[in-house]
Amino acid sequence: MQRPDLSLEQELWASGYRRVAGLDEAGRGAWAGPVVAAAVVLPPDCADLDRRLDGVRDSKQLTARQRGALLPKVLGTALAAGLGLAPSGFIDRYGIVPATRLAMHMALRNLALPAEYLLIDAVHLQQMDVPQRALFHGDALVLSIAAASIVAKVFRDHLMIDLDRYYPMYGFASHKGYGVPAHRAALANWGPCPAHRMSFAPLRARGS
Repeated sequence: MQRPDLSLEQELWASGYRRVAGLDEAGRGAWAGPVVAAAVVLPPDCADLDRRLDGVRDSKQLTARQRGALLPKVLGTALAAGLGLAPSGFIDRYGIVPATRLAMHMALRNLALPAEYLLIDAVHLQQMDVPQRALFHGDALVLSIAAASIVAKVFRDHLMIDLDRYYPMYGFASHKGYGVPAHRAALANWGPCPAHRMSFAPLRARGS
């Protein structure tokens, strides 16, 4: 399992950027629910940062239990963390990429400290004056992005569990809105609900 490191953050800290925010999203490929983004700023002067965040990885490489155990470590270590989301209606109207950018903009606005540099997983944020770098598979390479991936994923999972209480027939609590066979079968039986992304091909094909 690949371990993300602090090499990019340390390079930026040495260049004078002290508040470097890692950004990632969760739920981009789901058929239902919001896309959620998180921004995490790690402390540049923490000598044992690697030790404190031992185990932090790309959230997709971790179990739900592991992510839940790591979340308080991330939030307890970070200088600041922010969350943002774009609901399914926005995704349907504007598309998943603009929705992801909106969620990331919101996450940055919700940081207690303004970011001076952005390290982003695969997305370039337009109309931002803050210098930035988009990295493919950044959540597997960069520790602050990996930390953000955990925050975003855990928060989104909680939202989907809450959504399951309103629409229990779809199984959102188990599959979190992704296109597993059980979700497809529930759609065949019940049709879509307001949380579904009707612009996504599996929903659009239903002609609903």
